[in-house]
Amino acid sequence: MKKLFNLLILFVGLFVSAQEGAKIEFKTETINYGDVVKGKDDGVREFIFTNTGDAPLIIKDVKSSCGCTVPTKPTEPIMPGKSDKIVVKYNMNPGPISKTLTVETNAVNKPNGIIPLRIKGNVIQDKK
Repeated sequence: MKKLFNLLILFVGLFVSAQEGAKIEFKTETINYGDVVKGKDDGVREFIFTNTGDAPLIIKDVKSSCGCTVPTKPTEPIMPGKSDKIVVKYNMNPGPISKTLTVETNAVNKPNGIIPLRIKGNVIQDKK
């Protein structure tokens, strides 16, 4: 009986240690708008990511470094192997773009589940 109990404990321990948790992998963590013309570009871009772990991925929050950048996050958990996106809209004020989005998740492959995403580029006035 004791051997059976020890075998059961070993099996449960292996099963629990085999589960890793949610993991997030972005296609890119920086989007370069390049030189864009105000009024001809809507300022919308997408950060595509995949849950490469074995548990549902939860995007808890996405914060922008300023009010000129508005992010939209998924509201439902992303299942293992599935992809989704974080949409960002920059207000296209003329001048250089250098902003950071802070993504809070339950991903075990990122320190504290936090991922900084960046947008950069330059908005120029239309020369009409």
